[in-house]
Amino acid sequence: MTIKLVFKHPEREFNKPVFDSLNDYSNFTEVWYGGAASGKSHGVVQKVLLKALRDWKYPRKVLFLRKVGAIVRESIYEDVIVRLSEWKLLPYCKINKSNFEITLPNGAIFLFKGMDSQEKIKSIKGLSDVVMEEATEFNQEDYEQLTLRLREPKHKYRQIYMMFNPVSKANWVYQYFFKHKQPNTVIHQSSYKDNRFIDDDMKAQIEKFKVTSPAWYRIYALGEFATLDKLIFPNYDVTRLNPKSSGLVNLMDLFGLDFGFANDPTFFVHIKVDTKNKVIYFMDEYSKTGMTNDQIAKMITNMGFSKELITADAADPKSIAELRSAGITRVRQSIKSGDSILQGIQFMQQFKLVVDDRCKEVINGLDNYTWKKDKRSGEYVNYPVDMFNHWADATRYSLDAINGHKPIKVTTTRNLLL
Repeated sequence: MTIKLVFKHPEREFNKPVFDSLNDYSNFTEVWYGGAASGKSHGVVQKVLLKALRDWKYPRKVLFLRKVGAIVRESIYEDVIVRLSEWKLLPYCKINKSNFEITLPNGAIFLFKGMDSQEKIKSIKGLSDVVMEEATEFNQEDYEQLTLRLREPKHKYRQIYMMFNPVSKANWVYQYFFKHKQPNTVIHQSSYKDNRFIDDDMKAQIEKFKVTSPAWYRIYALGEFATLDKLIFPNYDVTRLNPKSSGLVNLMDLFGLDFGFANDPTFFVHIKVDTKNKVIYFMDEYSKTGMTNDQIAKMITNMGFSKELITADAADPKSIAELRSAGITRVRQSIKSGDSILQGIQFMQQFKLVVDDRCKEVINGLDNYTWKKDKRSGEYVNYPVDMFNHWADATRYSLDAINGHKPIKVTTTRNLLL
């Protein structure tokens, strides 16, 4: 089947960085990097889809990759499905949902895999193109292996496309493509300022990071290879919070619980969230080592929160079940994924943090929760040190209510730090 797409105003369909290179296949490797909401993934999918729809002698066979196969469905696969739907091509495609395979009307094939299934990837023959989403999650060996997969001579203009947000100069992508210039490679950078498809409200939310986390803004908004601050949350305010004040009384209350172990404290946190103005208020806390589940249930009950929806660490379902049996019936598991810690931190960094001056452990955590330092470069890398993090874990779990779980009914409660 011959497909003819007509865009009356193509300059409105594509962001400029993509539009300017839409028909250029002259470089073997295309590196697309930039900040969040820059449209780089959207644009690469558009370019690869249009390339595959062209009238080639041999239909294209494109492999879309994530480092971990379990997240393919919710990421690059979904992006491709959305583009096909927007361009009204989906009814003409053959979709194999079980194998994550899409056959386009002209016979081109899109495959979606995780690099964690390398043996399956090695069995794929005749590839024309490879797309690596979140390329910083891969390693140099992965990239070099994939270049060897693109050796089918019948396909002209074989290419690898790489998309990512910059993380650290210690990452292999920077060391390989930026510190040392590679032949037959083109690099495209973009930021949210280049994305014509985001509205003013989204831009305003991103620009708040200039104040709440300047290093985050440079890296994740502007798409620069900047150096992270040592502290993960360098900016926060401490004050005495009155839960009955007009600015707080009607805000959403959220509760998080991080289970302790022999040397780690159990940490319970109560926050209020102003989603409109992007502020998290730390209202109440409890932290203690050596607590049994019965003691945790008693603590929550004594604080007056036994009827509240509490999100707890998913790694300990037995403790959650025991809390329910002890009367904390609305406790639930947090959302767990391979990148849930980093994703949760980045979500929190979108907010201004205001801490009640009686939340001493939250303040201590904020002052000591840091990024890891790369031994070779001396720079801080995009991975937190596993210390002073119990307050942050409990807070991340509580925020599942607005960062993944179904929305909950807004409730208000009193603050017991009197």
